Amino acid sequence: MGYIEFPKLGFSIPINREAFNVFGLSVYWYGIIISAGFFLAVLLAMKNCKKAGIKSDDIIDLVLIAAPLSIIGARLYYVIFNWSEFNGDFFKIINIRTGGLALYGALIVAAIVAIVFSRRRKINPLNFIDFCIPYFVLAQAIGRWGNFANQEAFGRNTNLPWGMTGDVIKSQLKNLQDLGATVYPDIPIHPTFLYESLWNLGVFFLLMWYTKRKKQNGEVFCLYMIAYGAGRFWIEGLRLDSLWLGSFRISQALSLVFVIVFGLIFIISRVKAKNKQIESENVVESEYSALLHNLKGDQGSENVETYVAEEEAEINHEVVENKKEEGV
Repeated sequence: MGYIEFPKLGFSIPINREAFNVFGLSVYWYGIIISAGFFLAVLLAMKNCKKAGIKSDDIIDLVLIAAPLSIIGARLYYVIFNWSEFNGDFFKIINIRTGGLALYGALIVAAIVAIVFSRRRKINPLNFIDFCIPYFVLAQAIGRWGNFANQEAFGRNTNLPWGMTGDVIKSQLKNLQDLGATVYPDIPIHPTFLYESLWNLGVFFLLMWYTKRKKQNGEVFCLYMIAYGAGRFWIEGLRLDSLWLGSFRISQALSLVFVIVFGLIFIISRVKAKNKQIESENVVESEYSALLHNLKGDQGSENVETYVAEEEAEINHEVVENKKEEGV
């Protein structure tokens, strides 16, 4: 039995990575927590999918296809950029029960699968992704607590009141110190798993709010990439277990690219939507002006004014009657 401690808050939590054992096979909290977040996200998506014009069967079918492929993508991403840890050991590569999944690998694969799937089902891909992505980030928020159970994905030393430590954390810090890193095993660290969990929860509520206000399909996904990318860029800079490519933290660099690229796409989308609205208003105004001009030519200005007044009165009367029927 291990422990996690918050020294300045004055409490310690006994913890074991293993939740229970079935016929000699260990079942870890890491997998249980990630699965719980995943299933909650799927249930909420199925509950709300009709509002977006999406069938619950399509949600289930997508999940059955995307889930295993996303796990493979997450593992491959982690293995590729952390090859020295595995050194070609196949059985070590496929053993994901103790951790080692990279979110961006899962996200990239999931997005590709969703696009291909929606096209095959003749569903608008961008609208489909816009609907799914808030529930994806909710699963992320819950799944990060799997890192808590494993005592991983933590940051550098800190003197903040919520700094945490633990038996596994101290051991890992000692190993890093022996390798020459400037870390101190006896000083608490940033609970970056908690930072990202809270950040993702905030992104979930932001996306759910914006879903009803989007102007173009694809905007919700763009907003996710901007918001999540901004948070991940900051949090990744605190972590000690980042995947590196030369002198760059891979996930941090990728986050910055996503923020810039999808930020530009979002702005362009909003500008196009605004221009389309202006053009539509101009067309209506032009058609109305042409109608008035024709009426003036046929009936004279006085008749036109009378005609317009009568039309407005009739429209107002219909609006009032409709409200009465609706019980307003």
